[in-house]
Amino acid sequence: MNYWLFKSEPGAWSWQDQLDAGTAEWDGVRNYQAANNMKAMKVGDRGFFYHSVGERAIVGTVEVVKEYYPDPTDASGRFGMVDVRAVESAARPVTLAEIKADPDFAELPLVRQSRLSVSPVPAPLWAKLCAMAGVSG
Repeated sequence: MNYWLFKSEPGAWSWQDQLDAGTAEWDGVRNYQAANNMKAMKVGDRGFFYHSVGERAIVGTVEVVKEYYPDPTDASGRFGMVDVRAVESAARPVTLAEIKADPDFAELPLVRQSRLSVSPVPAPLWAKLCAMAGVSG
């Protein structure tokens, strides 16, 4: 199993939207590196749901339930999407400030490539972030 981080602006698609939907498409990604990360996803992979912009925090976890397929919102036909389902709300949101303050996370793409909307999370860091957020993982 691999682990990921999905960033979303709460005004566009929030954790509450994901909870209400249960399962939803993760569409609209137009960055090649983020798209390549989604191409690597397999059913059963887990991810953090991260609110970007104002809150800047991990607020829940999701599971990939459908692997990469064409995104109908992309007129160019170059990009795709995956489907994810809500798994668990964070008992305590983990903020970007907390993550940046911990040297263990220095190489995390969220820290190094702040604009990347979908990024991998190494297993040891996944476990640490799950503990910080109070989620089972």
